[in-house]
Amino acid sequence: MAAAVGLVLRGASLARRRLLWTWPGRLLLRSPALTGKRSVHLSGSRFRATKLAPEIVLNVPETKVSSLENGLRVASEDSGLSTCTGTKKRSQLDLELEIENMGAHLNAYTSREQTVYYAKAFSKDLPRAVEILADIIQNSTLGEAEIERERGVILREMQEVETNLQEVVFDYLHATAYQNTALGRTILGPTDNIKSINRNDLVEYITTHYKGPRMVLAAAGGVAHDELLELAKYHFGNLPSVERGGAPALPPCRFTGSEIRVRDDKMPLAHIAIAVEAAGWCHPDTLPLMVANTLIGNWDRSFGGGVLFIVKIRLCTSITESEVARAKNLLKTNMLLQLDGSTPICEDIGRQMLCYNRRIPIPELEARIEAIDAQTIREVCTKYIYDKCPAVAAVGPLEQLPDYNRLRSGMYWLRV
Repeated sequence: MAAAVGLVLRGASLARRRLLWTWPGRLLLRSPALTGKRSVHLSGSRFRATKLAPEIVLNVPETKVSSLENGLRVASEDSGLSTCTGTKKRSQLDLELEIENMGAHLNAYTSREQTVYYAKAFSKDLPRAVEILADIIQNSTLGEAEIERERGVILREMQEVETNLQEVVFDYLHATAYQNTALGRTILGPTDNIKSINRNDLVEYITTHYKGPRMVLAAAGGVAHDELLELAKYHFGNLPSVERGGAPALPPCRFTGSEIRVRDDKMPLAHIAIAVEAAGWCHPDTLPLMVANTLIGNWDRSFGGGVLFIVKIRLCTSITESEVARAKNLLKTNMLLQLDGSTPICEDIGRQMLCYNRRIPIPELEARIEAIDAQTIREVCTKYIYDKCPAVAAVGPLEQLPDYNRLRSGMYWLRV
């Protein structure tokens, strides 16, 4: 038996979550759903996967949720799988040896919305996995030598990101859409910050933001919720609930219709992303926008030119029930395929707990998607697209890309 266990922390710099509903691409558009993720090619198996979806949904285990007195939330899904996804107590070498001897996996990552520390280990090692995560979160030494080593790692990662033009164009998109706000920053941050950050900065950040209400301890696989809850109380029960004077106010993140163009005629392809402001995760319009986004994400260059404005107008005026039904099936199938294994399930639990303060059951999510029809898509898309100022980011040979005023005028058309 094994379980994946992870600690998910809400991003300290974010205010209200704002979705960018995008038409990204290389002048032959890319789907935003594929950014930083695997592409899934279903072809002939798509129909079989869709037919099996109700059977899969009925067999999904319940997600159990509890809260500690300090506000930390504990969520788990016991699927019966055989796995469960240097500090002051352990040196870096000791930590690496302990993880290796357990046959476990330990890692961490940061996204625009959260920081995640996670471990994957055998179910019998769940107590040690939780204890190691708690030790890392609360007792890291943050030695100068370790900071200098990680500084070099981050600078190399930044160089790698700069070669991935799809990542670059979306960084530019956030920078222009949310200029001068927290959401406009890149994940790694500016080079000057990376070169100048020190131990005191890290200690201050952890002391300010690593609080119970901002954290979720999530687990999936072969894990008993009651055992996980007791481990959370023992290892995380002393975390402060809120700062003196209350939690820090989150800065507002204002969307600004604008553009960034980086022209380089030596590049073989143009990478372009166009976005409009949409709704937050908890808004009822989010799912209709996801269905509409699935429709746009299926575009291929063989469909011909002018796709942005053709698709935009069709979504608002003449999308058909059959197209919506196909998009709904594809969206549901992709959602299920993304929950392949205890680690992605664990991450999904943590993200949903931070966004919704609960995990939405798959039958409920499926029912809400099924309730969407073509009229809903037309109304919601008109609400967020018609006569709105887009954010535009483009990199590459851009001579033939229309200027911003022309793109903006394309967001308006005569309605009857």
